[in-house]
Amino acid sequence: MSTGKKLLLTGIGLAALGGIVYGSIRYKQKGITPVQTGRVVRQDLVSQVTASGEIKPKNYINVGAQYMGILTEILVKEGDRVKKGQLLAKLETVQPAADVAAQQATLKTAQADLLAQEAAIKSAQENLKTVQASLERAQADLEKAAVAFDRARQLLASQLIAQQDYDQRKSEYDAAVAGVSEAQARVSQTRAQLEQSMAQRESAVRRIDQLQANLTRLNDVLQKYYSLAPLDGVVTNLPVRVGETVVPGIQNSPASLIMTIADMSEITAEVRVDETDIVNVKLNQPAEITVDAIPGQIFRGRVSEIGTTAIIRSTGLSASQSTVSTQEAKDFKVVIAMENPPEGIRPGLSCTAKITTATRNKVLTIPIQALTVRTAADLAPEAKAGGVQAADKSTAVVPPSKRREEVQGVFVVSGNQVTFRKVATGVTGASDIEVVDGLQEGEEIVTGSYKVLRTIRPGAAVKVDNKAAGTAVQ
Repeated sequence: MSTGKKLLLTGIGLAALGGIVYGSIRYKQKGITPVQTGRVVRQDLVSQVTASGEIKPKNYINVGAQYMGILTEILVKEGDRVKKGQLLAKLETVQPAADVAAQQATLKTAQADLLAQEAAIKSAQENLKTVQASLERAQADLEKAAVAFDRARQLLASQLIAQQDYDQRKSEYDAAVAGVSEAQARVSQTRAQLEQSMAQRESAVRRIDQLQANLTRLNDVLQKYYSLAPLDGVVTNLPVRVGETVVPGIQNSPASLIMTIADMSEITAEVRVDETDIVNVKLNQPAEITVDAIPGQIFRGRVSEIGTTAIIRSTGLSASQSTVSTQEAKDFKVVIAMENPPEGIRPGLSCTAKITTATRNKVLTIPIQALTVRTAADLAPEAKAGGVQAADKSTAVVPPSKRREEVQGVFVVSGNQVTFRKVATGVTGASDIEVVDGLQEGEEIVTGSYKVLRTIRPGAAVKVDNKAAGTAVQ
């Protein structure tokens, strides 16, 4: 045989032998699943809730129109600092000012009438004193005339005086009686006049009270044509101009907004927290706030308010205001008081807050992606892969009614196989989660890939290949 043929036959034999070896290796690796793994480690864990919103002052008031009218003057501009009670804007006041002036004139007339009635009362009181004195004199004269007349009658009976003298005494007595009657009539008349004047005075007082009440009402109406600052603060919004017509609020329609006054001494971040996270948010929890307009800076704060009513995410309305039941995503308002807000921060700036809801020191943790869920039926002996039964003996007998119950756990690597381990978890961090029960520090668990975690079965043969994930998770 020639040398060429010998070399050819030798090459064919070596190729066949290589194919046999390769096929043998592939056969042995059949049914082995490559996995990425990590370790159960002990570390500090921080749980945070992230939410977005905007910067708002804690206290701000929208100054709206209280009456319809034309804006004739705006005395401030956006960004100005104002003091409580400072005049901000004016509406046209021709009619309300005229009503006040007319009412003031009417009140002055009524007050003049009251002064006249008081003068009449004083005059009647003086007249009453005079006629009472006259009555007293008339009564004294009557007593004197009565004594003289009685004596004259006795003397006439004894024939000691002439009939003429008796008649004179009788005339004097009759005149005194008439004088008393006249004086009594004058006293009664004067008293009636006094009572009438006093009644007229009471009527004048009541009229003045009524006119003053009406004047107060009209002055209040007039004052509402002037917009005053309700607090010390900064003008943060001024959407109107001189000459525009503003209207008050009516049912289902808000009043025209003239301006917004904000107290910038206390700044907050008002964010919306997802309904799945709100149960973990508590008052006074610390938070880190970043403002989009101020990149690279983190501001500290604490939770000061937590809303109790859900807000529909798509509409921004309270769920209690919606008349139709909806399964849309909902948020809850959370207010965070900023501890040291920067100078120049403005209401309405977009911000993001990270609220620290829990902190754990030196606890067992695993990567979040390692957690998976299996049904009780998946873990039962009949749910086996490649003839290998489930390692968890607690699932050996599963009643039909519980076969669909879900079990949370991880796959623990033991040699070249995995077993499913039920675990209890606690606080969730950014990428790791606390393990309360079910694992020991240092144990190796399957962390990927996602497809493997979904399909792998307890007892499956595995091969650790952490290079596929880039770096091993320790």
